[in-house]
Amino acid sequence: MLCYLINFIYPPRCTACDDRMGLDTVARICQLCLGRIERIPEPICDVCGIPLQPAPLSPFFDSVEIRQGEPEPNPIHQRGQCGYDGNAVHKCRTCAESPPYFGQARAIARYRPGVAEDGQVVASLIRRHKYGRDQSLSRALAQCLGETLPLDCNDYDLVVAVPLHRRRLRWRGFNQAALLGRAVARKMGCPLDVTTLTRIRDTPPQTSQDRSHRRQNVLDAFEVKRFERISNRRLLLVDDVMTTGATLDECARTLLAAGAQRVDVLTLARAV
Repeated sequence: MLCYLINFIYPPRCTACDDRMGLDTVARICQLCLGRIERIPEPICDVCGIPLQPAPLSPFFDSVEIRQGEPEPNPIHQRGQCGYDGNAVHKCRTCAESPPYFGQARAIARYRPGVAEDGQVVASLIRRHKYGRDQSLSRALAQCLGETLPLDCNDYDLVVAVPLHRRRLRWRGFNQAALLGRAVARKMGCPLDVTTLTRIRDTPPQTSQDRSHRRQNVLDAFEVKRFERISNRRLLLVDDVMTTGATLDECARTLLAAGAQRVDVLTLARAV
C-alpha cells in the first residue's frame, strides 16, 4: 500500500529508457529494457569467460580458439593455473598461454566497447552510476544481476569488492563495486567484505591503455589489511566491468599471496 501511494505521488519511470512504469512496481528497470540486455554468448572460455567464437572481438583481446579433446596435463586449480580436476578445459588463447591468478571469471552482460551506449542498457547505467556519481542507480544495476548468478553460490565463503583508492572514493562518494557486491552477497547469502582488500596506489585510468600497460599500471597497487579474514577461504571478487581483467587479476594475485584458498571473479559487464 505504501509503495503504491509513493508511486502515485512520484510516478515511477524506468531508469534505462525513462518510460512510465506501473504504480504497483518496485522495479527500477522495465521488462523491455531487461530483455534488451545482451548476454555473453556460449560457448565461453572456462577460465576468463570470453566467448570462444570466431566473431570479431574487442581490440583488448587476442583471438581465441577452442581447445578440445584430451584434458590438459595436471588440470588442477592452483595459484596461477586454470582448470578443474577430472574435466577437459576449454580455454581462450590468452588463458592458455598466460593463465590468470583467478580461477574463473563470469559476467552477467556483454559490453561492446566503441558501440554507442544508448543501445546498451548495462553500459549506459554503469557510466551514469560511476561518472555521473548517481548512487541511486545501484538498485537498477542490482536488478540487472537477474534471478540467478552464473556461478555456484555454495562455492564461496566471502564476497570481496574491488576497492577504490581513497582519493577516488572521496571524489565519487561511493564505491560502485561495493554496492554491487552487497547485492551479490545478499543474493548468495554470503558475507561481504569491503575493508580487507585496499588500494594503496591511486593508479591512472585504464580506459585508453592496452593489455600490457594495464597490467603494469596496477602492479602492486593493492594490499591485504586483515590476513585472518581471508586465510584459507574461497573468495568471490566483484566489480562492475571487466575489460582485459588486469585489475581483477592483480587483486586475485594479492589475495592469494595473502592466504586465500581460491579467488573467482564476477562482474556485471564484460567488454567483448
